Amino acid sequence: MHPRAVRVALIRDLVLQLAVWLAAGAATTLPTATLAQSAPDPEYQLKAVFLFNFAQFVEWPASAFPNSQTPLVIGILGEDPFGPYLDETVRGETVHDRPLVVRRYRSVEEITDCHILFISRREERRLKGILDSLRGRSVLTVSDADRFASRGGIIRFVTDHHRIRFRINIEAAQAASLSLSSKLLRPAEIIPAGED
Repeated sequence: MHPRAVRVALIRDLVLQLAVWLAAGAATTLPTATLAQSAPDPEYQLKAVFLFNFAQFVEWPASAFPNSQTPLVIGILGEDPFGPYLDETVRGETVHDRPLVVRRYRSVEEITDCHILFISRREERRLKGILDSLRGRSVLTVSDADRFASRGGIIRFVTDHHRIRFRINIEAAQAASLSLSSKLLRPAEIIPAGED
């Protein structure tokens, strides 16, 4: 079986297991020590898969890539809730004939080449400055911070009754010169600027 088919099957199995696990209420019954020793929170495992999938449904301008060999970079700003899982999810994958790589940043000043940036909830107090510094760059910003999309971010993860949904700020995507596929927009809640 092709490595990509194996990875897709594993991701599908993980999503199914996560749904069953959440439906059974296991998230509230595991001891804290077990959670700390295990893989990242299942919610963030699923969000890692979403980040990978977002890469497939966004078109960046040619200027976002210095050359044809430049990888598509998924960055994490601040605390990393994914652990090694995001790296494992994208390992060996390509999108638009570009390899995917994961980079971690402690401050926005460290970000040079980045195409998808997950901004940790802990960066919420600095969010305005972070988004201001990214203005004019073709970076798909993603977070699960409260009111992220209404504050100028592009995609906000929302957990509702154990389901992960997302809200998209189209104006912010257009300002970043990003073209979002209808396949990404269809399941999302599109929010006007200032609402979230």
